[in-house]
Amino acid sequence: MRANLAALCLSIFAGATVVSAQTAPQSASTGRSVDYSYVYCSGFVSDPKIPDDVRVISGEQSNYKITWDDGEYIYINRGGEKGVKVGDRFVIVRPDQDEANEWFYGQKKLEKSMGTVYKDAGQVRVVNVQPKVAIAKVEFSCGYVRRGDIARPFEERPAPALKDTGAFDHFAPVSGKPVGTIISSREYPQLMGRGDTMYVNVGAEKGVKVGDYMRVFRYEGTRHEVTTEVRGYQYKLDGFGAAPGKYEPKDLPREVLGEGIVLNVTRNAATVLITYNNLPLYTGDFVEIE
Repeated sequence: MRANLAALCLSIFAGATVVSAQTAPQSASTGRSVDYSYVYCSGFVSDPKIPDDVRVISGEQSNYKITWDDGEYIYINRGGEKGVKVGDRFVIVRPDQDEANEWFYGQKKLEKSMGTVYKDAGQVRVVNVQPKVAIAKVEFSCGYVRRGDIARPFEERPAPALKDTGAFDHFAPVSGKPVGTIISSREYPQLMGRGDTMYVNVGAEKGVKVGDYMRVFRYEGTRHEVTTEVRGYQYKLDGFGAAPGKYEPKDLPREVLGEGIVLNVTRNAATVLITYNNLPLYTGDFVEIE
């Protein structure tokens, strides 16, 4: 199934990728940083769960509105009695969960072990304070704000510097640094490309930091996907030839597929923005710190 999806989607990603040069990768900074919208809208994974005592309870025109967007006013369940002041800023997030079936065996278990996935909804600023409730204006939206969303005091997130990817090494050797797996992604597509955000199960405990780059790779012949694949396709295919011997995935060169920059790190997980790919990436592919 992976091969069929790759064939269908390769043309989609062709315009978004660059043909890789077979030279050593350049690590020099481009002088550009990751865009604000990626930094504050890519979501994150947290263990333990974040405090959820401050919530969005409603908003203006609630008789027909179920969501609120840029420039609109929402109400949160904290006011002057709890120290909220005009000008206070909050980030709005909500816990999120992929309801689809597993793409690869063990995906749900690994996702749970990372912690809770949180979707970034936006940022608000308090414009009016009442004793028990505050009115806040949505100043930046990642989609929409709704009742029940969690409001947390605003904290700056670093915008890491991008490096030059013009000399991506398609045959990069193993880095020897910690290895993880792409467990899920923002909005939960199982197939990803440049500009998408992925969640991987290697984090601060393994030394990952914001601004690190991660290389994405896979081994030919691995069969951990739920969908059925032809066994041994890496060295034989009935009617289309066969190698003179049997080759397991570990016996063949790995495929280096792309790379991404770390935007957010928690204990067991990292949020990674894909900055380059030469083939579609899938949940279940491996990552290593460069």
